[in-house]
Amino acid sequence: MNFAKHKDQLESLKQEYETRIAKIEDHLHNPQDELDEHWDDQAISMRQNDMRQNLLAEAQQNLTYVNNALMRIENGTYGECVECGEDIEEKRLDAVPYATLCMEHAE
Repeated sequence: MNFAKHKDQLESLKQEYETRIAKIEDHLHNPQDELDEHWDDQAISMRQNDMRQNLLAEAQQNLTYVNNALMRIENGTYGECVECGEDIEEKRLDAVPYATLCMEHAE
């Protein structure tokens, strides 16, 4: 298994998620669009903030997955299925480098 390749993928994903999280948090704390007095505009802005909150939660969860995978590389358990202990297929790790389950147990 090519651990260096997967580590590079994970480091790239980590940077991507950290950047995404920072941008979303900045926009939530410092909105670029000021609300005016129209109810329609306020409803749209609230809906957009809800969507941003969902995107933020997803990015934070994915960052956790990536960080956990990087820790597994460091402790020598990367690429092992947490259910059966067998190796996770290389194609699966190429597609989802933070996978914790082999194909059999992921289904």
